[in-house]
Amino acid sequence: MQFCAVCNTNRAQVIRPKNGQKLCSQCFLDAFEAEVHTTILENGIFSNRGERIAVGASGGKDSTVLAAVLKTLNERYNYGVEFVLLSIDEGIHGYRDDSLETVKRNAVQYSMELCILGYDMLYGWTMDQVVEKVGRKGNCTYCGVFRRQALDRGARRLGISHILTGHNADDIAETILMNCKTMICPDIDAKDASMVAQH
Repeated sequence: MQFCAVCNTNRAQVIRPKNGQKLCSQCFLDAFEAEVHTTILENGIFSNRGERIAVGASGGKDSTVLAAVLKTLNERYNYGVEFVLLSIDEGIHGYRDDSLETVKRNAVQYSMELCILGYDMLYGWTMDQVVEKVGRKGNCTYCGVFRRQALDRGARRLGISHILTGHNADDIAETILMNCKTMICPDIDAKDASMVAQH
């Protein structure tokens, strides 16, 4: 059994990809929270006390972790800001239902205001209706652009000028590869670039 490199008492359960450090779950959580707090301070992210800030909430692990760590650190370090969960329902039958339930549970668990806006409210149509008109080819591209714009429109409706979104290293790698694909290898399909990024 290998012990945690920090506390040297608990069993190591996580290997940090950025430095290979083997940590127990508590030391990993402590290190993660400390890094997020340092990033917030070094970049002056919450410089306006009393500001309302939207957290893009999909119901997935990235946005759920983001909401949890922001709540914890705001209470611990008194940033003096209020977080609002902002979730977008694309209007794709059967796609967003479960994740919206997760977002609703997160709002209760983290005591955060929740605003769910649909494409139908923001644009006057759902993504299912768009697919009926344009077909399936390229619909993910349309949806991604619409979703980002929907977050902006939703924040504006709430009188909020800043939106935080959660991403992991795989998301960043995928974005880089997909952007490079259009510049270097335009014949690579976007789905192929996405699959390469996940490996």
